[in-house]
Amino acid sequence: MPSCTSRRLPSWLKRPVPRGNANHFTAGLIERLDLATVCDHAKCPNRMECYAQKTATFMILGDVCTRGCAFCSVAKGRPRPLDPDEPRRVAQAAAELGLKHVVITSVTRDDLPDGGAEHFCETVRAVRAACDGVTVEVLPSDFAGNASAVDCLVDARPDVYNHNTETVPRLYPTVRTPKSDYRWTLAMFRRIRRRDSSIRVKTGMMLGLGETRDEVLNTLADLADAGCQLLTLGQYLRPSPAQVPVARYVPPNEFDTLGRLARRLGFLEVASGPFVRSSYHAREMADATRA
Repeated sequence: MPSCTSRRLPSWLKRPVPRGNANHFTAGLIERLDLATVCDHAKCPNRMECYAQKTATFMILGDVCTRGCAFCSVAKGRPRPLDPDEPRRVAQAAAELGLKHVVITSVTRDDLPDGGAEHFCETVRAVRAACDGVTVEVLPSDFAGNASAVDCLVDARPDVYNHNTETVPRLYPTVRTPKSDYRWTLAMFRRIRRRDSSIRVKTGMMLGLGETRDEVLNTLADLADAGCQLLTLGQYLRPSPAQVPVARYVPPNEFDTLGRLARRLGFLEVASGPFVRSSYHAREMADATRA
């Protein structure tokens, strides 16, 4: 099958490159403060658009992941020790960008006893202290089944707790890693809702990895039943030849149909389209549910 680096991309996956100095301002700020963004490290196709709008998804806990998911281009290996100043710099970047909604994600840190949960909490607190009236969305790992780590982050009271399901259960062994457990993902969402029902629970899936329509709908039903309220559905695009190939490019009309069906299953807000990513237009989705 053609990869995202192929010249054979369908017409709906081609878009103009944004122009303007805001793109350079955001990139320069990230570099000056020595921060990482998932926009860069995951080779997100929306990076230039988001940077041009002076927004970015901050990636904390370093830039090296302890897992090696087959779809992801973030570096894998042995991470460096945590940087205690990182939360302050994330907060400074959010303030300088004038963000009203801050999305904080991370690499997976299975080497840490709490998976980096307390570092997440410190970052949430730092952002709130630096930015008046800001809403915060966290997008952490599954903390390797560590319920106490999940509770720690819930108690920091992010406005949105996001965790990507990524794909259907059948593809977990080939797309994700043995440490990724679909059953724990569902249990984690239920735990978040029980502990603090005011937090909006969000998840995202990639399409085009070989899943069937019935598998997607069954997974969405599981997620809605587990308490997920916000959903993103987007096209998987192969970041480089090192990642798993694209099995299929899903047409926009299929994304529209799945979005409508997801709403019928009970999701409050759904973003479904080829270029949708887990934090794409996150503020609009969060604001819609708050209203």
